[in-house]
Amino acid sequence: MIQRIQTLWLVLAAVCMGLCFVFPVASYTIDYTENQQVVSQLNLVAADGPHYSKALAAGEPKVELFQSQVDVSMWPLVTMTAVVLALALLCICLYKKRTLQMRMVAVAFLLNVVYAFLLFFWAVDAYADQLGALFTQTEQHMTWGVGAFLPLAAIVFFFLAQRAIRKDEALVRAADRLR
Repeated sequence: MIQRIQTLWLVLAAVCMGLCFVFPVASYTIDYTENQQVVSQLNLVAADGPHYSKALAAGEPKVELFQSQVDVSMWPLVTMTAVVLALALLCICLYKKRTLQMRMVAVAFLLNVVYAFLLFFWAVDAYADQLGALFTQTEQHMTWGVGAFLPLAAIVFFFLAQRAIRKDEALVRAADRLR
């Protein structure tokens, strides 16, 4: 019964986790001098680009600092994102085994909670500390990106899927008692 509502919730959770690779987690703006700003984004997958010191020497008003130049390892978050995404897709295929599907959704939910915790309390702070070490005595502004809120949406979708699977299982057990 793949056409059940929990399939929709699991697909939405998988889409949210897949989009985490696309959207930035946070954006940082550093006032380097009165006329220059350094802008950097924290992504799960770092993008390469020109080195920031060349652009700072050129006197451009806005300079982009790429994440690959900052020494922050994002591989734990990338791994957890891939695992949660794979679990969401696996749970969609387990529609015939509802008890196993419930357990797998619970595992994906817990891993996603740990992922969100690491994202908000470890990665964003570590990246800000590394930027602060590169640019001393500067003012730094951080704004959250879409990639920070997608795991929270996936947590809600996993919860809704778990609830729908539990309702289906209760319905099947009630029907078995009537036979």
